[in-house]
Amino acid sequence: MMAERIKNTFDLTDEQLGFLGGPANVIFYMFVGIPIARLADIYPRKYVLAGGISIIGAVTALGGIAQNFWQFVATRMFVGAGGSAHAPASYSMLADSFPPKKITRAFALLQLGFIGGTTLGVYFGGMMIGYVADMEPIQWMGLTIHNWQLILICIGLPGILIGGIFLLLKEPVRRMPPSTESVFETAGPNAPIGKKILTFMGLDAVKAIHVKGTVYYPLFIGLALSAIESQGLAFWRTPFMIRTYGWDEMQIGQTMAPMILAASLMGMVIGGVFVEWLAKRYKDANVRAATILFGIVTVCSIAAPMMPTGMSSLIVMSIGAVFGIAGAVPQNAAIQRIAPQSMRGQVTAIYLFMFTFFGAMGSMVIGTVAQRIFVNPEHLWMAMSSTAAVLLPIATYSMYRGIKPYREEIERMEAAEAEAAAAAAAQQEAAKATTEGHAL
Repeated sequence: MMAERIKNTFDLTDEQLGFLGGPANVIFYMFVGIPIARLADIYPRKYVLAGGISIIGAVTALGGIAQNFWQFVATRMFVGAGGSAHAPASYSMLADSFPPKKITRAFALLQLGFIGGTTLGVYFGGMMIGYVADMEPIQWMGLTIHNWQLILICIGLPGILIGGIFLLLKEPVRRMPPSTESVFETAGPNAPIGKKILTFMGLDAVKAIHVKGTVYYPLFIGLALSAIESQGLAFWRTPFMIRTYGWDEMQIGQTMAPMILAASLMGMVIGGVFVEWLAKRYKDANVRAATILFGIVTVCSIAAPMMPTGMSSLIVMSIGAVFGIAGAVPQNAAIQRIAPQSMRGQVTAIYLFMFTFFGAMGSMVIGTVAQRIFVNPEHLWMAMSSTAAVLLPIATYSMYRGIKPYREEIERMEAAEAEAAAAAAAQQEAAKATTEGHAL
């Protein structure tokens, strides 16, 4: 919502603005995402969540006093680092709080956080920008604080206190307790320090993914390519509406927020219901559902920037958002279903790294295409539509290629689980017979 004002304040090009909106957020994530996920595997996850949200709040507020482009970039880097704590810890907690058949529904409900943040951010963000739009910069202790920066300070500082709420969460019992070994000992006590560090950074999880690459890689590739487009579109949506249709931030927020809310709620319901309906017929329901939904999102993403009016463009974007949210539900459930329990947090972090990293590239990809290929800032719509036309069909095809190997992996896991259950039942019967024999 602030993108155009940030661009004007720091006199940025579209490419620089795209870098600020995406890559700047994932630089630290590349280094801390996997280690933080490892902490979520071996320590109480509520502490990881509490620390993450507190960091996000603090550095968001610091963005409100940034004096130049690079200082602002620095704050966005730390926001990405704090955000990397959320998904591995929260997903792992949910997976241990619900039986496998209800995980999909639990993840659908988790999307309420995303829905609430997106809707309120757009609606109240547009209102707040409208309220401060005419304010002159404030001079404070030698710093120049622009009107839009006041918003960052107001929404950032409460995050430090909100982080404490996570300490009140009940930590669920892990279905498979974490290893009591040191995180470095998993590489072997005599292993070189370099290997121990790589193990801590997720080497074992990478190996586990590679061993079953036919299952994981199509999901990873599909997620990465779709994230470039979906997050890039989300970032450039407000500048696109301003440049193409002449709307302002308040008008955009008041119109778009109800659409986002309705689309997100519909998507959450559709995603859960659709995948459960498919699950009655197919073992590969999660990936099959994601593939179908990807196809619908592709059409909407290509068409939305071409609409003749701002309202019709937002309507098509909203339809795409319905199926995008719906597709996120089975995607997340698919990974949680096949990830090894002992490294579920790390596998989840790597999977979401693909979403976070490549999604963050989306804003810069569209910005670069707009600046270097279409040149005219008013032709931003061409950059948005063309990137969707290139990336999303490939993403859909990749997910389609993942249906068969995912089904075969589920069948293998179900057979192994049934065998383990039969062995456990046999042991119980043997123990019972022994007890009765002694009693006689």
